[in-house]
Amino acid sequence: MREWAPSDTLDVVIERTQPAFPLELPPGDFAAYIFDCDGTLADTMPTHYKAWLTALGAHAEVFPEAMFYELGGVPTARIVEILNERHGLTLPVDTTVAHKEHLFLEMSGEVAAIEPVVALAKSFAGVKPMAVASGGHRRIVMSTLRALGIADLFQAVVTAEDYHRGKPSPDPFLEAALRLGVSPEKCLVFEDTATGIAAANAAGMKSVLVPPPLRTPSAAA
Repeated sequence: MREWAPSDTLDVVIERTQPAFPLELPPGDFAAYIFDCDGTLADTMPTHYKAWLTALGAHAEVFPEAMFYELGGVPTARIVEILNERHGLTLPVDTTVAHKEHLFLEMSGEVAAIEPVVALAKSFAGVKPMAVASGGHRRIVMSTLRALGIADLFQAVVTAEDYHRGKPSPDPFLEAALRLGVSPEKCLVFEDTATGIAAANAAGMKSVLVPPPLRTPSAAA
């Protein structure tokens, strides 16, 4: 097997398509809407993964893409802890997180909106209160929302700094409902991962699973 090198992550091109897809909302008169950010409002997941691989350097092979998506919605620091626990590593949590987030910001020009979800959020704006509840850190989440021009749509943005237990714990969604002043059972959550859906269920909220964008990976010449 060829040894992985950090530069390999920069040779991957992700071609995105943004087809319209239906979002079927469950029946009910919801008082508020809560959105995950990465993979739900913003097509950031491939960029996050590239940043992870580069930040992990020689240890990148311990974080396969399937595991990355399995941990979707889990706070960044917790992911480093999980890698350490599963593989006997001693990655410094704070340093690794800071490096990964710096790399993501450098690559943020690749981020695109997931148009059907963003269009839905825009249609709710001014009609019902809305929040974002993310496992990411505030500067990353706010940078993404501003890049998409939608930061002002939300009355609350809950990030990893705002709770102790991340998804699949209900804490991010319960904090979002608290900040919106709405009972959890009256909130509808939009999520793209099983982890996020489990968190919504634990919070007593109904949810909508957002399908992943279609992708055609290709190697740059």
